[in-house]
Amino acid sequence: MSEPSDMDKIALIEASLYVTGRPLTVNTLASIIGLRSETKVKELTRRLIKRYEETPTALQIIEMNDGRFVMQLKPQYAEPVKKLVKKKVLSKGPLRTLAFIAFKQPVTQAYVCKVRGKPAYQHIRQLKDMGFVVDEKLGRTSVIKTTETFADYFNLSHNLKVMKKQLQSLFLQNKGMGEGKSDDTFISQTTGNTSSQGSNGK
Repeated sequence: MSEPSDMDKIALIEASLYVTGRPLTVNTLASIIGLRSETKVKELTRRLIKRYEETPTALQIIEMNDGRFVMQLKPQYAEPVKKLVKKKVLSKGPLRTLAFIAFKQPVTQAYVCKVRGKPAYQHIRQLKDMGFVVDEKLGRTSVIKTTETFADYFNLSHNLKVMKKQLQSLFLQNKGMGEGKSDDTFISQTTGNTSSQGSNGK
């Protein structure tokens, strides 16, 4: 059997990013296309990025600050098609609690509930069930932080400092848009994931 060409490998990278709808590491892509050289994988993926940049399409592939790659909608197309998403990831209350945890983490459950009110206990249970947060016991309370699942789902860095800067940037972009639109910032970001996957949307 002949060795797959670079074009075949690039096509596999494209298929992997399309199907998962979340950021993938170079190691993951390397295992899919059967390469050991991370340098070669990056080279092929960057060629794919360039192709998307030169082609009129609603999709884009981004190399994130932590070295992962993700396929998503271009920002100018995310808002118009957001209404086509069948189900929001979270309602407003849990979404606000998740945003608070993401900004303040690691943060105690007691402090989250003090600021967000009693409904935050239910929000935290829901977020844990979804795999977005985890907690560790600390005396009578728990310390809560977000998970890699959260970072991947919302196309955020795994590095906590970088993630907080990304979140700050997102909310600054939505400042002045009105409370309702600002609260939907996370949901807007996931529209790209859902739309790029077609029937395989999350």
